[in-house]
Amino acid sequence: MTILPELPVLPAAAPTRAAEWRSRVTAPRVVAGAVLLGVLAAAVAPGLLAPGDPLAVHPVDAFSAPSLAHPFGADDSGRDLYTRVVHGASASLLIGIAATLIGTLLGLVLGIAAGVGTRLTDAAVSRVLEVLFALPGLLLALVIIAFAGPGPIPATLAVGLATAPGYARIFRTRIRAVRSSEMVEAARVLGRGPLTLLVRHVLPNALAPVVVLATLGVGQAIVWASSLSYLGLGSPPPAPEWGAMLEAGRTYLQIAPWMTVFPGLAIVATAAATTVVGRAFAGTGRR
Repeated sequence: MTILPELPVLPAAAPTRAAEWRSRVTAPRVVAGAVLLGVLAAAVAPGLLAPGDPLAVHPVDAFSAPSLAHPFGADDSGRDLYTRVVHGASASLLIGIAATLIGTLLGLVLGIAAGVGTRLTDAAVSRVLEVLFALPGLLLALVIIAFAGPGPIPATLAVGLATAPGYARIFRTRIRAVRSSEMVEAARVLGRGPLTLLVRHVLPNALAPVVVLATLGVGQAIVWASSLSYLGLGSPPPAPEWGAMLEAGRTYLQIAPWMTVFPGLAIVATAAATTVVGRAFAGTGRR
């Protein structure tokens, strides 16, 4: 029996600079940041990226497939889908940001009332939040729209009110945790009043994750607002709003799938990018 000599183990090749640069460029956070910057640019200056009129009708180009003339194709009225998707970023992003602000502010008020108030106030707010949590967020938004009526403003209010219970519970937990911390106890021993404790010690430390929560909430609000528009309860057609464009292309899904593919990709990409960026902020805050 012949015993073969053991071969030396060669060290692993060090990654080249090109490989390191490629891995950094394709990192999820970098891609998400680039997508989010593109959406913000489209929302702030849509005329620079798509100088055409999103409402211009060209019956001759109806149902045109994606081409050099129409990168995303054309809809049933011959409107350029690329122009409509770019101009729709401002409406969708504005609704998402406004709904997030409404939900955050209302959740902040309820969280402060439950976290700082008496036991009776805490119990009352907690029962209300439990009732609201019993309903799915989108269903709660539909109930609100049933009373307020359809439209972009009622849809924004509905999404904001539907997301408020989640923010309220988080703020309540954070405020009660900070109130029982050693820092606040030391300030109380030094003779600080309740209002001073709340403004100078409790709120600044309890509301630190507001930016992270708001960033994560924008993507969710955009998806919910687009769902309401898809159901015909948000922005009415022919407004260049992503959810309304999805609803308009639903009828022609077999003959013109690009009418739903590109608005859907815009919604998914924006929601995913805001979620990844929000998680990156959360990770930075923990470190």
